Amino acid sequence: MMDNNNQNNQSNDNNQTTPTPQTRKRGGLTLTKVAVTALVAGLLGGGAAYGGITYFNNSGINDTAVPSGSNSTGNTKTSNVTVNVNSQSTKAFNKVKGAMVSVVNLQKQSSSNSTLGQLFGQDSSSSSNSSSSKAALEEASEGSGVVYKKDGNTAYIVTNNHVVSGSSALRVVTSSGKQLQAKLVGKDSVTDLAVLKVNGASLKTVASFGNSDDIKVGETALAIGSPLGSQYATSLTEGIISAKKRTIETTNSAGTQTGNATVIQTDAAINPGNSGGALINVGGQVVGITSSKIASDAEGTSVEGMGFAIPSNEVVNIINQLVKKGKVVRPALGITYVDLANVSSSQQKSVLKLPSSVDAGVVVMSASADSPAKKAGLAKYDVITELGGHQISDQSTLRDLLYKYKLNDTVSMTYYHNGKKQTTKVKLTETSSQLSKSTTATSES
Repeated sequence: MMDNNNQNNQSNDNNQTTPTPQTRKRGGLTLTKVAVTALVAGLLGGGAAYGGITYFNNSGINDTAVPSGSNSTGNTKTSNVTVNVNSQSTKAFNKVKGAMVSVVNLQKQSSSNSTLGQLFGQDSSSSSNSSSSKAALEEASEGSGVVYKKDGNTAYIVTNNHVVSGSSALRVVTSSGKQLQAKLVGKDSVTDLAVLKVNGASLKTVASFGNSDDIKVGETALAIGSPLGSQYATSLTEGIISAKKRTIETTNSAGTQTGNATVIQTDAAINPGNSGGALINVGGQVVGITSSKIASDAEGTSVEGMGFAIPSNEVVNIINQLVKKGKVVRPALGITYVDLANVSSSQQKSVLKLPSSVDAGVVVMSASADSPAKKAGLAKYDVITELGGHQISDQSTLRDLLYKYKLNDTVSMTYYHNGKKQTTKVKLTETSSQLSKSTTATSES
């Protein structure tokens, strides 16, 4: 999703959405350089150039054919005609730009200056003790953020979870260039959203959210953020809404697929550093938080104009929970499981005793004591095929369906026990946070 951290590694990931903040390595004296290419018209081959020169040399044209003129009358002036270049896009940008910030991820560095210290007679052991007691913070990456709320002098900023991930401290740079210390209010890895707060006495502009359900494919979309970091802060790009509800795979920091996300697709240019920035409509309303892009497909074919943003309706739901509770509370079944597709066909028959017509679902490997699943009668080697009337193809589908419910909701479940199809009701009384404390497995819900 779009932060410039580890930019080089991300660019090599195929068929994945790519986060975008800007990596900055100052401690190692290596600054990221941006190559700016001038667009100039080139000659269409050496032959064309040579032939042109030959023609003029043999045409008999000499200097007398060009009037000498006078070099004393250099009086060319600009026109006094005033052109009104204001547009809806300009007005929308001006309405929101003051609410845009850059988010700097500061991390403690384990690098030591022992070699440099020894050159100047510094004892290596004392240097090590000193550095461990007071580790320096360095800029690890940069992303973008949007000021969306003020409560007195406290300003709240929404950004991406991957922008703030791994931070030891956070800094915000406002559109006017002022640097502010930021505090993490809460973050959610499932939706890739986070909320920060700063002393916002100097911040006058607060962005408003539009209804992402009302956007239309083909309407103008504007992306504002800090591509390549705060050096290019408050950059504006324009495109259209390419798709309202596009489903993409989501992965955690380990690269494991955690589910699917429904996002807005746009062709407005989104680059490393745009993560956490705003996707706005021509009315200046935030309809999405930019998070990722596709740079290439599985075969390595380069892709242009495929950026994604988290819809504003989902953003509002998540950030309200983060401000109130510091986290997002989701229901859990209290089970560990694997995809049915990962079980051999012979074991599906001999161990699970499944009929040949069942070819998709998840296999329960364990159920926590007193968990919703245990109370509903599920046991080891049961195969869940439906939840709430919706078919389950794999573990990510199960998570997606489960996260649509709230605590204390009751949902129907279809599963196979010893090869026999059964239906039960499950009351979702356990949270995913409780589950993570009580069980250990590769996949949990």
